[in-house]
Amino acid sequence: MNKEIINIFQKYIDGQSSQQEINQVLEILEDGLYLAEWDSVLTKDFDEVINAEIEIESISEANYSALHQRILSSINEKPQNRPSSKTITVKLWPKIAIAASILAMISVGTYYFLSQDAFKKQQSITYQNDIAPGKPGATLTLADGRKILIKDALTGNIAEESGVKIYKNKSGQIIYEIVNQNLASTGVNTLSTMRGEQMQVILPDGTLVFLNAESSLQYPTSFIKQPERKVFLTGEGYFEVAKDKFHPFIVKTEQQDVEVLGTHFNINSYTNESNVKTTLLEGSVKVSSDQQTKILSPGNQAINTNGNINLGKVDTELAVAWTNNNFVFDVLNIKEIMRMLERWYNVEVIYTDGIPEGTFWGSVSRFDNISQVLISLEATGNVHFEIKGRKIYVYR
Repeated sequence: MNKEIINIFQKYIDGQSSQQEINQVLEILEDGLYLAEWDSVLTKDFDEVINAEIEIESISEANYSALHQRILSSINEKPQNRPSSKTITVKLWPKIAIAASILAMISVGTYYFLSQDAFKKQQSITYQNDIAPGKPGATLTLADGRKILIKDALTGNIAEESGVKIYKNKSGQIIYEIVNQNLASTGVNTLSTMRGEQMQVILPDGTLVFLNAESSLQYPTSFIKQPERKVFLTGEGYFEVAKDKFHPFIVKTEQQDVEVLGTHFNINSYTNESNVKTTLLEGSVKVSSDQQTKILSPGNQAINTNGNINLGKVDTELAVAWTNNNFVFDVLNIKEIMRMLERWYNVEVIYTDGIPEGTFWGSVSRFDNISQVLISLEATGNVHFEIKGRKIYVYR
């Protein structure tokens, strides 16, 4: 984390900022930057107010009311002018077991307690049905058309074609190994994940690709004798590209090409999203559309909207949180969140009476059943859910 930014945020929260520093904080938050640092400062501030020794789970109604007033008083004592927000932003606190049930962030830097009834309601929310999270799995389509279900394949060799051995290791990764360069060909393989699946593959050049749910990757069984290493991605993938300065690695999507020599980056290119996001963690990449070309440096994210590419600085940990089995809702509206849940839990989302307003900010484990995610969201009071089979009904 950026310690300088943390200090700026802490001064702001403590009401000690100059006007110049206030403006700087506003600009940072409006641009959506350094959210991890902001989250860290807010969490620390909250913990100092309520005292880490308080066990929220056992709070009586009287104690709850006293705690409510104590925190509000502490916050209101700080005379800092705070930035306003036109949208309701709900903060789901990951570090406090049930804080998602009692805290809502109505505007940046302003805490609001839900009612005691809402607090009790969150503790008692249950769903008659539940849906387990996704798990490793994919379908591998070989050059000759054969299909292999990876989840059913045993550890060890699963196929061999054109001088290339394909096997599954103990960690569940699919690995390509060239055993005879003379027989190696450019036959195309396709690795596809359905909703509720994710998979890692190590390509013949040593490049690691981590495919998210409802995604696919096309690639040759060998890059030998090819001037470039070219693959085709739909959906989302995280890449750790093996270095080879003589053979560029190119990821083609429907809207753009990403060219690298050796680096770590993430591409989110789902067709039902409004843009393609390319986030660079290490090295350098070139992102090209029909209209523009941009060079990214570490910490940059390129957002491609209909060929128009905009660059910005981001917290890269948020972009790759899914590879660490976390959902991070980085000021997302409910439709954006539910599309993420659709892919991972293999569900259909139905909006019954319009789209709930507001944006959400927080982190939830992808290991949790869907009910745990919905409970955290529902506890904010902005949205309600019902599970029927594999359908999630959303109510305002």
